[in-house]
Amino acid sequence: MKSKRFFAIFLLLTLLCSLLAVPCAAAEDEDSIPVMEVDAKAALLVDGDTGEVLYAKNEDEELYPASLTKIMTALLVLEAVDEGKLSLDQEVTATATAFSGLSDDGSSAGIEQGETMTVEEMLYCMLVVSANEACNVLAEAVSGSVEAFVDAMNDKAEELGCENTHFVNPSGLHDPQHYTSAWDLYLITKEAMQYDDFMRICDTATATIPATNLSDARTLHTSNYLIGAWWSRGYLYSDAHGIKTGSTSQAGHCLVSSATRGSLSFISVVLGADRVTLDDGEIRTYSFYDTIQLFDWALDNFSYQSVLDSDEVIGEVPVTLSKIDHVTVHPAEEVEVLLPNDIHAEDLERNVVLEEPVEAPVQEGDVLGTLELRYNDTVYATVDLLAMHDVE
Repeated sequence: MKSKRFFAIFLLLTLLCSLLAVPCAAAEDEDSIPVMEVDAKAALLVDGDTGEVLYAKNEDEELYPASLTKIMTALLVLEAVDEGKLSLDQEVTATATAFSGLSDDGSSAGIEQGETMTVEEMLYCMLVVSANEACNVLAEAVSGSVEAFVDAMNDKAEELGCENTHFVNPSGLHDPQHYTSAWDLYLITKEAMQYDDFMRICDTATATIPATNLSDARTLHTSNYLIGAWWSRGYLYSDAHGIKTGSTSQAGHCLVSSATRGSLSFISVVLGADRVTLDDGEIRTYSFYDTIQLFDWALDNFSYQSVLDSDEVIGEVPVTLSKIDHVTVHPAEEVEVLLPNDIHAEDLERNVVLEEPVEAPVQEGDVLGTLELRYNDTVYATVDLLAMHDVE
């Protein structure tokens, strides 16, 4: 009897312990950052302010960019405007050669041979509805020919540090030798975003092109479902801004976008995504779906944290040739970094490298070392350490 009673009590205690353990495990799971996965062939998510990479998948793989190519085309056009070679209100005319090599079923704004628009209107056609003919018209306006413009595209890619990129045309029409990578597209996009006109145009959901010499006024609706729901609903994202869609049968569905909420800003690149019909009948375009998942993950789980004060004493450096045998050092600046919400300033490892000893005289503000803030394999900041006072 006693043994049976003991066994029953033991089972009860075991059950209670297991029930008590569940909330603890759940709390740990709730505090940790969820693992992020996307379905696309390649993806990249970068802090728009610091360049810190939050997520990367096959970011250096050479893939077809489709109409994401037009980001580079827009960059070269806006550079030409900035240099005074063109102006946004300058009129350009679609020549016969501008339609050479274009497919009949490609993206178009219905521009006709001999039609005249301003450079800005052509940019709207190119970035809002992804008009291929507008790319060639602008390429000829900048470089005199499409071929010369393509050479400039490749030169610019090399200048920006793109190592897995080669362009064959300004529009992104498929060619086996026309490729880039998620990382290279980020470099190109980051450069284009320096131009206010680029973001103004590619963040436009609906644009009206005034009547031209060959057409009545036309209304353009963006192909980017994150900022406009003309063609497809369910992807509108209030924090999204721009940037460019692209799709061909060889490239799949591609998207470069940005999102801003409060002090947070991110740039995403998704390449080679599928469009599928789910069991419930929903048609899901994973370029948009994956981008939303990336933005939600980053905006919900990361924040800027102050990890270092500029007046904090970090250490002492020995000094010779002086009655004072040391000088204290402090960080050159206050440091604020983007961290996962489950990592805090006190969790960062501090690697301090100090000169020792130094000879007097030492002047306040002299650089006497460095401080590196690290968590596991990620270096979040490196800052100089300065002398806090003079030593005669």
